[in-house]
Amino acid sequence: MLSSGQQFGSYSEDDIDALRAFAEEPGIVDLFLSNEWPSGVTNRATASDIPAGMSNSSGSDSTVSQLVAEIKPRYHIAGTKGAFYAREPYSNVDAVHVTRFLGLASVGNKEKQKFLHALSPTPSSAMSAAEISAKPPNTTLSPYTLADQVDRPKEATMRAGDNAPDSQYWRYDVSNKRQKHGNGDGNKVCFKFISSGSCPRGEKCNFQHDVDAREQFLRGVCLDFIIKGKCEKGPDCNFKHSLQDEGESYSRKRPGSGNNSANRLKECWFCLSSPNVEIHLVTSIGENFYCALAKGPLVQDHVLLIPVEHLPNTLCLSADSEIELGKFQNSLKMYYKNQGKEAVFFEWISKRGTHANLQAVPVPSSKAAALKDIFNLAAEKLGFEFVTKKFNNNSEGRKWLKTQFDKNFSCFYVELPEGSILSHLVEENEKFPAQFGREVLAGLLNMADRADWRNCTLGKEEETKLAENFKKLFDVFDPSQRLLKRM
Repeated sequence: MLSSGQQFGSYSEDDIDALRAFAEEPGIVDLFLSNEWPSGVTNRATASDIPAGMSNSSGSDSTVSQLVAEIKPRYHIAGTKGAFYAREPYSNVDAVHVTRFLGLASVGNKEKQKFLHALSPTPSSAMSAAEISAKPPNTTLSPYTLADQVDRPKEATMRAGDNAPDSQYWRYDVSNKRQKHGNGDGNKVCFKFISSGSCPRGEKCNFQHDVDAREQFLRGVCLDFIIKGKCEKGPDCNFKHSLQDEGESYSRKRPGSGNNSANRLKECWFCLSSPNVEIHLVTSIGENFYCALAKGPLVQDHVLLIPVEHLPNTLCLSADSEIELGKFQNSLKMYYKNQGKEAVFFEWISKRGTHANLQAVPVPSSKAAALKDIFNLAAEKLGFEFVTKKFNNNSEGRKWLKTQFDKNFSCFYVELPEGSILSHLVEENEKFPAQFGREVLAGLLNMADRADWRNCTLGKEEETKLAENFKKLFDVFDPSQRLLKRM
């Protein structure tokens, strides 16, 4: 591990944290270059292909191994060892694509080993989901998980058993249930904490674990702007250069930013009037709500119910909006049931949230009975208990939810097919994953590799086809279409 102020060559711990931030950004890293080889890269590789002496630790770095395991590049190229080595591709944990490692020899080496290697990779952004997830026959497991299995045999055994009740929820470690601020330098914030919500160094981290900065990042504020107060990309940057709502400890304002409220609406992903909205994902539009295909869907027909008005959550709706939301929910229930599935609705409400969206995910009817136990088990792993109540109809359940909600706290709730609603108000400094609902359902459906939506992103053409197919099948159930037909 790095100690305070320690450096490896010309890079420091701060540089490493900056690279770690890439692991949390949308998209796949195509190419990663490092001077040192990653420690353990020859684990699980074919022994006859490994050059002599390459398994020793000289010229290798465990920090590089950790970075590569987090960043998950498609290609990793390194030097230092002075020998050419093209390892078999290996699969990544919680990602669908493989990584190919290439070690290059020294220039002009006496053995005349390759110090140049031609590559012509297609950028992942231009590849289809099938191309990205393709695995050659000689693909191995990740070389970097071997040490973890040795250190934690009990955990590895639990992961392997699909029938064990908690086998799907290994990511929720009770020991991390209440992560708070690090004890670091007040002038610098931790890249890893801001980008992922956690830092493996905990209180030993040299940088601040600033919760406000983390919230700003989740709201789409530029990471450079948060850390440095400026961004060199300027207007070419795809992220916000103004702080959203209550960022008092980061109160710098972008010069000439104008009306912040108007800017937020313009930059919002879900406002239909925004240039950032991906209109090809929209499947139906009502008076107060619209339905859209989820970006990076967990399963087919995973959709979002989104208020047309820019509202922070669906628990502050007008009476008319609430009625229309109920119609959309009932229509989706009928549509899913027609396919032998049940509807699960959930919403993550950040106390600094921007535009509300209620997620609707179909699950096979055969698995619906396990939903309540599985969500409760996942909550136990995180160290909290849901407030649970069962209702005979959706309207009564949502009225109860409004009585439980406190706008001063973030909140998660899930509506289950049998009428139960599970809700949780998130305490200050409580570590709660924003993708909790999706991650739990991914575990139930044995789709751990799809727990993160960024691993499931599709090209615009494929997204359009899925949206059009959903429109066609949902048309007979669509409340907005029924309204038009009556007019």
